[in-house]
Amino acid sequence: MNRLLSAAGVLLLAGVSLNLSAQQTPSPDATTPTTQSPSTTPDNSAQQPVNSQSQTAQSFQGKITKSGDKLVLRDNATQASYQLDDQEKAKQYEGKNVKVMATMDPNTNTLHVVDITPSQNQ
Repeated sequence: MNRLLSAAGVLLLAGVSLNLSAQQTPSPDATTPTTQSPSTTPDNSAQQPVNSQSQTAQSFQGKITKSGDKLVLRDNATQASYQLDDQEKAKQYEGKNVKVMATMDPNTNTLHVVDITPSQNQ
């Protein structure tokens, strides 16, 4: 009987010791989420529109033309086309050379229009 109580006591102490040691030192599994958290931040893509709006507006020059059913800005110098997020504002300048003040979303090649004015280069 003494032997059984001694064995139970040893097992109890060993269990408590392991529990205390596990609480003091983080297990490799506990550190894995912190090392993986930077790689799990592609959710920043949802924040990119916010970031693009906080950028300073730039000047883009070209001609407003139709591409399918959308109006785009076609850069006369580079022949690059940019999607325009404000189709209503662009509609009155269709076929005309303009200067567009906008921030650009490089992922979608979309100009977030601040202002459109007729260009001096007709």
